[in-house]
Amino acid sequence: MSTLSSAPFSPEEIAAEGLKPDEYAEIVKRLGRHPNKAELGMFGVMWSEHCCYKNSRPLLKQFPTTGKRILVGPGENAGVVDLGDGLQLAFKIESHNHPSAVEPYQGAATGVGGILRDIFTMGARPIAVLNSLRFGSLDNPRTRRLFSGVVAGISGYGNSVGVPTVGGEVYFDPAYTGNPLVNVMALGLMETPEIVKSGASGIGNPVLYVGSTTGRDGMGGASFASAELTDKSMDDRPAVQVGDPFLEKCLIEACLEAFKTGAVVAAQDMGAAGITCSTSEMAAKGGVGIELDLDLIPVRETGMVPYEYLLSESQERMLFVAHKGREQELIDIFHRWELHAVVAGTVIEEPIVRILFQGGVAAEIPATALSDNTPIYYRDVLTEAPDYAKEAWQWAVESLPSCTSTGIEVSGEAKSWSDILLQLLDTPTIASKCWVYRQYDHQVQNNTVMLPGGADAAIIRLRPPESGRNAQSGVAATVDCNSRYIYLDPYEGAKVVVAEAARNLSCVGAEPVAVTDNLNFGSPEKPIGYWQLASACQGIAEACAELATPVTGGNVSLYNETVDSQGNPQPIYPTPVIGMVGAIPDLSQICSQGWQGEGDLIYLLGLSLTVTTPQLTLGGSEYLSAIHGVVAGKPPIVDFELERRVQAACREGIRRRFLNSAHDCAEGGLAVALAECCISGGLGAEIELGDASGERRWDEILFGESASRILVSVKPEAQGDWEAYLRESLGESTQDWQRLGRVKSLSEGLKILMNDHPPLINATIADMSDRFFNALERRL
Repeated sequence: MSTLSSAPFSPEEIAAEGLKPDEYAEIVKRLGRHPNKAELGMFGVMWSEHCCYKNSRPLLKQFPTTGKRILVGPGENAGVVDLGDGLQLAFKIESHNHPSAVEPYQGAATGVGGILRDIFTMGARPIAVLNSLRFGSLDNPRTRRLFSGVVAGISGYGNSVGVPTVGGEVYFDPAYTGNPLVNVMALGLMETPEIVKSGASGIGNPVLYVGSTTGRDGMGGASFASAELTDKSMDDRPAVQVGDPFLEKCLIEACLEAFKTGAVVAAQDMGAAGITCSTSEMAAKGGVGIELDLDLIPVRETGMVPYEYLLSESQERMLFVAHKGREQELIDIFHRWELHAVVAGTVIEEPIVRILFQGGVAAEIPATALSDNTPIYYRDVLTEAPDYAKEAWQWAVESLPSCTSTGIEVSGEAKSWSDILLQLLDTPTIASKCWVYRQYDHQVQNNTVMLPGGADAAIIRLRPPESGRNAQSGVAATVDCNSRYIYLDPYEGAKVVVAEAARNLSCVGAEPVAVTDNLNFGSPEKPIGYWQLASACQGIAEACAELATPVTGGNVSLYNETVDSQGNPQPIYPTPVIGMVGAIPDLSQICSQGWQGEGDLIYLLGLSLTVTTPQLTLGGSEYLSAIHGVVAGKPPIVDFELERRVQAACREGIRRRFLNSAHDCAEGGLAVALAECCISGGLGAEIELGDASGERRWDEILFGESASRILVSVKPEAQGDWEAYLRESLGESTQDWQRLGRVKSLSEGLKILMNDHPPLINATIADMSDRFFNALERRL
């Protein structure tokens, strides 16, 4: 008789828990018996992709995870790095994609709450939040509802809990129409003498449940996050948790106070899979067991059964292991903050999770079977690129209409290069996200040095805890991912994403330190989906090694697909978001992106326009997509040797105070980057491209995209010293740097000239600003 035929559950009931038939057979083998309903649910959530990374774990092993600044790497609630001067930073990124698709406000809000708990569980005070968001086209009414709801959820929770939202990115593309992405990154400054870990220890030590009550909200959220979205997903609203930011604020203060007593042995946030996850992970990491009595858990609903207790994802809850005899000391602290705190269990020697309920044993499972000894799928990677990629790579720039110095014909209409620039500034992906960040409190705590939109990365002052000394050092943070690049070439595209994140930090004067990643992909069970995931992971691993930015942890979010009413799955673009932090030793040595002074000299660091190279391309560019409606070609390829030299030159230029501004050339290429510097600084610019055209098309020069390019402005009196430094660091020839022009007055706008031609671009600051700042509001 087969395992399934003798099971007390139907195949449908087993599948409803997210388990495959062979996984159920493995559960029976591990237990030596069939599981009961509660145990089946526990395995369902803990063996979901969201919790155990069964498809991605083999790929994550290639990431570099150690370095001189790394204090805590992957495996804990958050990574921790040493920023010097006794300052230690905890940081992590997490996704809340599927919950946000069905309930955008609460999905996004609890995403913020969950990532904050990962930070303060380590003993760190949260100091900043960033987010990376993806939506479909704003022409779609549902997209507008999701977009508004997600932004409201992030601001509603973040503003109320008192942690500033300081930066992020928002992209819009039809690929995300049914499945938006909501990734949230948080940073925290360590306050406790020791970093708080999650491994339980000390046989007989009490296990404390602290925080809010347990209800039926968030049931099976981890399983829900590990399945495709369908037309019926709106019925899964109970899988979306409901958060209370004011209670979380109390929880932050109570936990940090409790940790400082030294009475806490270990702590674990109750995130995905709630009590199941926290008990099993704490037990497995400590090599011990935990016995927990559900009758002692504070509840907000009556008549709950073990299955509901164990799978609830009610928010603002934690599990502690305390030193025996000091539990009352901790309980008193939580009661003072008007929070629940009860001794609900004990650390036991046998390495199992034993759940008691109404005088009996409700569940008994080996801890490692739920936590680290979970299924792993080693899948074959396609030996060559799939057909869609090969077809895209066949695209050639010659397929575009021919163009002249005056412009190009688009859909039968003649457009000047100034028209094209204004149209690109009006595309939602490039346009200002001020409509978004105006809703966020980015100045609470009074440590935000660079406001959103002002620079390529956020900058936070590191105010030492309980110290009267003046804070001179800071941390920069960014989140980045050009998912169109990844879609076209996951391996090369992923390298570009890591390089751009580091470049954004270098543009504000920060030394890139470490990475947390959020891998958002479609189904790994499909050959193309797994090829995208495996190729991107390889690219990330190589780029992080090249740039000496180890990975301290992150999140994997797979099955980001929408199944339509005909049963056809539509995956998102593969989107591995890179969150990166950088050290700033001296906050007086930083840069913003806008021009600062009329008469300043403008330079391009990196690939100069005098060099004809395939590294500057229209393939995968915003210009190609937004203007010509084509997603094709190959993304830029990173030359890491050049990338390191360009970033080092930018950081040193800021440190020596040569530079007044610095801005990465990214989506939209050189022309858009120049326009953004003009808009941000409220000053014009006159750019002389000389004989840059050579064999190149005009649109390649203006809107082509590449890695390793930074626009900087320099005080005229520093020109000699600056150029001497460039010759020393980037070479005597001007192929890796080039002087482009001067900063002009507001009234002169942006002029891009080439030899004897009429201006290629002649745009006023008013016109550019109108398109840039009002693009989102016009569509909403």
